[in-house]
Amino acid sequence: MNKPQSLYEALVHGVPYLREHPEKMRPSVRNGALVATGGHSASWEYRYTLNVTIDGYDDEPHRLMIPVMLWLNDNQPDAINNPALREKVFTFSITPCADGSNNNVRLSLRLTERVLLDNPGGSQVVNLLPEPDRPEEMWTVKRK
Repeated sequence: MNKPQSLYEALVHGVPYLREHPEKMRPSVRNGALVATGGHSASWEYRYTLNVTIDGYDDEPHRLMIPVMLWLNDNQPDAINNPALREKVFTFSITPCADGSNNNVRLSLRLTERVLLDNPGGSQVVNLLPEPDRPEEMWTVKRK
């Protein structure tokens, strides 16, 4: 799975607090499932929730949300552009620290990653597939 590390890097790059304190961020994968494609190969899709806990966050929440939304737009466009999925793809909670000065933030993202298993010459080669092209935005109103 590539997305947990990719999001980690995006947050360290995009959030000054995490650039200075990367040790305050703890990603973890929960509720993972492997869904077989049912095709001739043993290809599959990972489905999981990526939780990212950030301890002692001392800045505005939107400074975290912006890089996550940009990352989702590139890395999970099927969900972010689908009205039925977008309300569930990204949730969060913010809890004050015991001393009340900063916050502990938990981000939860429902993600998928497609995997293609090839068998060239009898050996097994695992390829993580890129995201599909952006879905056509048929549900939006196009203005002239």
